[in-house]
Amino acid sequence: MKKFLIAVLLLAVLVLAIALAWAFWPSHTRAIADATPSGAQNAADPALIAQGQYLATAGDCFACHSRPGGKPFAGGLPIASPIGTIYSSNITPDPETGIGRYSLDDFDRALRHGIAADGSTLYPAMPYPSYARLSDDDVRALYAYFQHGVQPVREANHPTGIHWPLSMRWPLAIWRKTFAPDPDQVAFDAKRYPDPQIARGAYLVQGLGHCGACHTPRAFSLQEQALDESGAAYLSGGQVIDGWDAVSLRADEGDGLGLWSTQDIVDTLKTARNPHAAVVGQPMADVVVHSTQHLRDEDLQAIAAYLKSLPVHGGRGSTYAQDDATAKAMTSGINDGRGAELFADNCAACHRSDARGNPHAFPSLAGNPTVLAPDASSLVRLVLAGGSLPSTQTRPSNLGMPAFAWRLSDEEVATLATWLRSQYGNQAPAVAATQVRKIRDSLEEVPRDAKATAQHDPTSADASDQ
Repeated sequence: MKKFLIAVLLLAVLVLAIALAWAFWPSHTRAIADATPSGAQNAADPALIAQGQYLATAGDCFACHSRPGGKPFAGGLPIASPIGTIYSSNITPDPETGIGRYSLDDFDRALRHGIAADGSTLYPAMPYPSYARLSDDDVRALYAYFQHGVQPVREANHPTGIHWPLSMRWPLAIWRKTFAPDPDQVAFDAKRYPDPQIARGAYLVQGLGHCGACHTPRAFSLQEQALDESGAAYLSGGQVIDGWDAVSLRADEGDGLGLWSTQDIVDTLKTARNPHAAVVGQPMADVVVHSTQHLRDEDLQAIAAYLKSLPVHGGRGSTYAQDDATAKAMTSGINDGRGAELFADNCAACHRSDARGNPHAFPSLAGNPTVLAPDASSLVRLVLAGGSLPSTQTRPSNLGMPAFAWRLSDEEVATLATWLRSQYGNQAPAVAATQVRKIRDSLEEVPRDAKATAQHDPTSADASDQ
């Protein structure tokens, strides 16, 4: 019996050793090809650096690797994760604290394979599962830019806010080996698509744009459920990023882009708004400000063409069917019910009684993906804390929506949101006051309820009665 137990123990140790060796052994099986792309003589070639700068803009590297008040690409931006706070790294060419000593192969291993120069696995907050699709030429251009086109900054990387044992890195290697794609096996194939424009859009959306990192639902083990349109869940929404729901980018006429034209998508990516909708939430605002507004028009058109080629997902339940009954009642002054009263008192002045808004200024609330999202987090946050459109080069006015947390209770916000999600042709689940309270409590400097605010507001009726 003793020998049997020893044998079992030795077998277990052997299995563990094999598992660890498998996990730690890099999946990067080859160095990036040494061939220099056409027209580039060396890594410092100005044309190659300029190309890399454009690609880095398309990849929105600035937004994650630059903290407010910090130097560009010096890292330090806190990124919330289910296991704690991760801080973005310094990717300037500083040799001590950045990537100045990275070879092209080191850079490729980090970018497409998720393996740092020391052999450790990167947290998948770095979207290397998407970047796995990048071509060798684009990797070389990005390397040239970050080595020769970015100002080096000596700034040590911020330690993670993840506590032991979750801070151990070796499980990340197992995650990478299990869920991250092998770049050799997912090399982008333009021949899969019906025309070159859609193929270009697919390359940008799936790769550099890493749109699926936010707009594709994740499994229990946190990997994206699909990395391209071959998976039905791809870009179907469902993630809540920093408190904002990432809407579906599929063709659904409710919580998706089914009611949007190709030009609507282009306008949104370039100006943060279109005639009937607008960008809400800081995550997507950063994408527009730092990335998509700077892309060439032909690339924006390609992205839009690819997104419009995606079929309906139909899996999240919210729908829209044009119905003018509510609009007719509201424009006639019939406020039938508490939800209608709240809308008339707080929303109609900007969004109009028919909820159609004003083009390029105040979004329509009928058929609006943010209003119809199965998770009402974004809608509730907007009502409580307000928001503003990002200022872009072609649309510099940052029009804003006021906060209503000071005057509306949790029950009133829930009633208003539920009414909006069930009127004007909208059909989406109701909102509970408990959800409103949870979101209110998560926001900084937002009154806990209207009564508490009134007690501190000398102009309110409640305060004058004290």
